[in-house]
Amino acid sequence: MNSAKRAVEWTKTALIALLFVSAVLLGWQTGLSNDFFSPIADLVASTPEPVPATEAARPLVIVITDENGARYGIKYDTARRNSIYDSTRGIFGEALGSASLPVEIGADAWREALRGPGIYFEYITPVRLSVLDRWLDARMPILAEDIAVRRIFVAFGENWNRLYFQDEESGRFFGADTSSSAARAQDFGMQDPNGAMFAFETSVRAAESAPFMIIMPGYPHPYVRAVGTGSLDEQIDVVISTFGHDGEATRLYFGGDGTMTRFGTRFSVRAEPNGRVVYRRTGGLSEEEGEALSECEMIERARASVERSIGETSGAADVFFELFEHNEDGSFSVTFGYYLTGGRVHMLEDGFAARITFTAGVITEAELNFKNFSFFPDEYSALLPEIQALAAAGGEFMLSYSYMGLERLEPVWARPVF
Repeated sequence: MNSAKRAVEWTKTALIALLFVSAVLLGWQTGLSNDFFSPIADLVASTPEPVPATEAARPLVIVITDENGARYGIKYDTARRNSIYDSTRGIFGEALGSASLPVEIGADAWREALRGPGIYFEYITPVRLSVLDRWLDARMPILAEDIAVRRIFVAFGENWNRLYFQDEESGRFFGADTSSSAARAQDFGMQDPNGAMFAFETSVRAAESAPFMIIMPGYPHPYVRAVGTGSLDEQIDVVISTFGHDGEATRLYFGGDGTMTRFGTRFSVRAEPNGRVVYRRTGGLSEEEGEALSECEMIERARASVERSIGETSGAADVFFELFEHNEDGSFSVTFGYYLTGGRVHMLEDGFAARITFTAGVITEAELNFKNFSFFPDEYSALLPEIQALAAAGGEFMLSYSYMGLERLEPVWARPVF
């Protein structure tokens, strides 16, 4: 099932019961205000530092466990997550780069490891270790590059750290000794515990279906503002430049539905009033153009294209890698989503922020959703507490925002798209 079908299915079945419960039991809303942030140019200028070029995603959740088993979890504070990530990514890179051949372990051993001192990363979707290795500059020697992981943990030992991860495709758990020094853990310092816990540590029966979901204490979630970024003509200019067609002659066509399309000799770019822009190669590929690319190389090239286009104007939102897919026609697609404050923005009917398609190693199609995101000042919503939401959902859920053309986006709990 491709990402578009997943997104449509999500739209139909996005945890209706849980959303209803969240609405009925909504605790409070505070500080309602009609004031907006400053214009888009100021918003973009004031957003946090962009994700480094070597990364297509960062963990959505980070958990630090101290030697007494107390935990500090980061799930909804983007600035704090980035700070902790920057301080700890080297620990993961060093552990991956010095790991021995991983050995399968049982679920009990995995859970026991998570109770001990260490750092836990959780990504929104599975990432192959070969890709993660590149993001973390690890140069991993182990023969496990094709394993896809969402959850990875570095346990602090007395002298050496140990690496643990779960194979997302098989559900199996692995551990590996490393030669990374436990002293490295002192580089960032332990944080004050804030009550974060794994679902398997609760008494909620639904935790059996999502045992490793991180449950956080009460946290207010902001309302989000989504606005357009530039005119259709400006968006087309950005896309033409992104895919290397600067200076080529084009002809312009205006559709009756408000769309604008520019045609080149071997490409077309169509911009829609809702912010969606679609790029297509219209000519066949020459023998000189095609090349064999690895999954990691396609993700990196797609990331660079996304960063140069919608990533430049996304405002408070990050654009993170979500899916790598092998299509029936032999092409490959790389999908990205918008994320902010630990939540995913479901964009229009497709759900994603961008999807880049490769044929024979060349980008032949791209769909990009241009939007700028900011926060309404002092407007927050207290959703159903997570431990209660877990019981109501009967499984894993996450913070979500749905964009269907309205400027104001409300935070809700919803099942993951994937």
